[in-house]
Amino acid sequence: MKKEVIFTLKSLYREDMNIYGYRFGKGNPSACIVGAIRGNEVQQLYICSQLIRELQILEQRGAISSNNEIMVVPTVNHFSMNIGKRFWCLDNTDVNRMFPGYSEGETTQRIAAGLFDKVHGYSYGIQFASFYIPGDFVPHVRMMETGYQNPSLANLFGLPYVVIRKPSPIDTTTLNYNWQVWGASAFSVYTNKTDEIDEESARQAVSSVLRFLTRMGIIRYNCHGGYIANVVREEELLNVKANVAGIYRRKKNPGEEVRHGDLLAEVIHPLEGDVISQILSPTDGIVFFAQRAPLVMENASICKIIRRLHG
Repeated sequence: MKKEVIFTLKSLYREDMNIYGYRFGKGNPSACIVGAIRGNEVQQLYICSQLIRELQILEQRGAISSNNEIMVVPTVNHFSMNIGKRFWCLDNTDVNRMFPGYSEGETTQRIAAGLFDKVHGYSYGIQFASFYIPGDFVPHVRMMETGYQNPSLANLFGLPYVVIRKPSPIDTTTLNYNWQVWGASAFSVYTNKTDEIDEESARQAVSSVLRFLTRMGIIRYNCHGGYIANVVREEELLNVKANVAGIYRRKKNPGEEVRHGDLLAEVIHPLEGDVISQILSPTDGIVFFAQRAPLVMENASICKIIRRLHG
């Protein structure tokens, strides 16, 4: 293992921010794994730390195939992580909306440019990402529909679902999108949690990456075969919204099966304590995503359901 600084952001009033890369093996740049780009992505940071530990053991055993290099970047925005902010601590901008970056631009543009300069030459790019709504997912692999995507490769992670997302204009400045445009096969891996650690889904994420690297011939690792993934297009997910604002009480968790009319969540009056809305499932299916925040706004998305199609 070789630990190195891949980008330094100079600071006037505190120590410089160094972004570290951990390299394993040597030869062709085969796979790059990036963890916490946002400051609340504690689960993503933790997953990378466990992956680095496993790769170090594999390297010591000679289990990284010859002429293959793997790099892991566990965290990008630890300045914000240190103070508990999701976005950049000074101007609240999102580093993952700044790619491919601009070395002479604003701070987050320079961070993105410095990172992308080091990671864009790899054949496979894997990002541990988080969703814009606070909540929990069924573990899955997500790909942008750029014309370069390859869902059959995403199946090799062995996670339960592969989600294909048609990019909106704002998505064109994400790491995943730019990795694909610059010639890499790019994947975003989502687990149950973001700002807290979930051991079970973290282990599942580490295993999925090691499984993918094994199946691509980059490492030699004996692992469970995983799932045969269901491929879902994001527009096929049924979005369920709250009809009133208030305190949110979740009744169904990701991965649970629901039937039409099942109780998904309740909204409680924030002052009087009465249940003012019961949100029922509009279809049979499986809960794919569920909000976790304690408050909900009117017309806010509270869950996404994979619809079960009958006969």
